[in-house]
Amino acid sequence: MIEQVLLTATRVSTFDGARALTNASGFFFERQGRLYLVTSRHVLADEASGHLPDRIEIELHTHASDLTQSTGFSVPLYRDRRAVWRQGEDGGGDIDVAVIELQRAAFPPSAQVRAFTPAHLLRSLDDVDIGSPLAILGFPLSFHDTVHHLPIVRHATLASSLGLRFQGHGYFLTDARTHRGASGAPVLLHGPRRRSATDPLPWKLLGVHSARMDMRNRDDRQDEALGLNCAWYADILLTLTAA
Repeated sequence: MIEQVLLTATRVSTFDGARALTNASGFFFERQGRLYLVTSRHVLADEASGHLPDRIEIELHTHASDLTQSTGFSVPLYRDRRAVWRQGEDGGGDIDVAVIELQRAAFPPSAQVRAFTPAHLLRSLDDVDIGSPLAILGFPLSFHDTVHHLPIVRHATLASSLGLRFQGHGYFLTDARTHRGASGAPVLLHGPRRRSATDPLPWKLLGVHSARMDMRNRDDRQDEALGLNCAWYADILLTLTAA
């Protein structure tokens, strides 16, 4: 039986017209009947590096039991020259998370999508201890099961207090081996219950993986990389998906 949580994630490819640019990760979030794609904001636009795609493509499974069947679904990033995504900010500055509302009616009728909901967010950040085991579900370096079109899971641990904004920003730290292409992946904590017919996703959505973090003054020849990553708190999704 397929782990349903694997169907919450999708590979995100960015394009400038027909020209392929980059690959990243994303996942689905549903609220009040509306479906959203969540990814890192810098996947959709990164002015500093000149990364300015005009559309993205996500991969959708199109058969309930045969996961080898999938299709690409194109999503334009601009309408009337205005960005279609929503991005967040708070007192600490910009938040590297963006959401795009998806139109289910435009999906293939047989599209298989699983989505997190507000019920998968933590009620209290104090419920998770430092060092807790986490999972990052994504497509590092675009690596994945290319036959079944599924992401891979990297093991992580909580590396900073979940109850404190690290250095005043809206993110916490994870200790995990991550790579380019994992941006936009969900950071998950396994819930107390096993999956069931009524609860196929016994996970808690803690954050959105953004990027690796390192010391600016590290000596590349003498010092190893820290292996730490930024994950933006997932509760920003309540703001970004508000009606």
